[in-house]
Amino acid sequence: MKPDLQKHTDILNRISPYIHRTPVLTSSTLNEALGAEVLLKSEHLQKMGAFKMRGATNAALNLSESQRNKGLVTHSSGNHGQAVALAAKSLGIPAYVVVPTNAPESKVEAMKGYGAQITMCEPTVEARDREAQKIAKTTGAHFIHPSNDSDVIWGQGTAALELLQDYPDLDIVLVAVGGGGLLAGTCLAATAFNPNIQVYAAEPELVSDAKESFEAGKIIPSTGAMTVADGLRTSLGTINFPIISEHTSDILLVSEEEIKDATRWTWERMKQVIEPSAGVPIAALHRYKHLFEGKKIGLILCGGNVDLRELTF
Repeated sequence: MKPDLQKHTDILNRISPYIHRTPVLTSSTLNEALGAEVLLKSEHLQKMGAFKMRGATNAALNLSESQRNKGLVTHSSGNHGQAVALAAKSLGIPAYVVVPTNAPESKVEAMKGYGAQITMCEPTVEARDREAQKIAKTTGAHFIHPSNDSDVIWGQGTAALELLQDYPDLDIVLVAVGGGGLLAGTCLAATAFNPNIQVYAAEPELVSDAKESFEAGKIIPSTGAMTVADGLRTSLGTINFPIISEHTSDILLVSEEEIKDATRWTWERMKQVIEPSAGVPIAALHRYKHLFEGKKIGLILCGGNVDLRELTF
């Protein structure tokens, strides 16, 4: 997969009826603290509350009508499952989601609310894959991987494309990384728009597999540790890793306390309900201030699906 601005533009046009073009927010307090200009792409205000709606919709729309009508199946701890469920509901087709037992209850309830049929499984990659493939074989539904799927990656990149259409003079784009779909899509879109732009990712120290993989030149699986940023516990994939390796400037690690502080600050000072995964790149802005000083930075707030009964941050 290579950067292709026309392909990304065509995808954005195709999925636009099914998604929001999310606003870009600013904070003078944040800018002053960093000595930089930060533009925050508000994917926490996307339909179903996360950027994942883009990739799931693109993957569904790329299916033939006969294949699409058999439904969609995926495994997810939350946001991707919600996205597949809502995309299926929008297209009037079935959705099946395999959910690990450690998934946030609020996200599971949202999937059910969008009409998905839920199957619970043990919180391992092997169990998730096994159950999803079993459902696909039984129902004929098309499997959409949360992050290691070309159509998903291209779809996720439309968030960065919109951001750059609005602010073409960005020096840096900064995103969180978990499974790698958003980062890979951002790399493709950003470098297609401007080959000189820098793409950085931020990751919790507790699940530093993306950083370790980036440095080792090979995929190192996630430990699945219980970081507060629950959306970032998954591993990179064989499709997105080569893109990330080629186009990412660096992956920046942040602590659990830094993530909590950044998330709380965004709630309190910007009045924006983001989930801790979206707080990860904000935490990186502060910890690695020297990288961003004097720059114009586009930051993607990846999601806002928080269980208000368990505010762990």
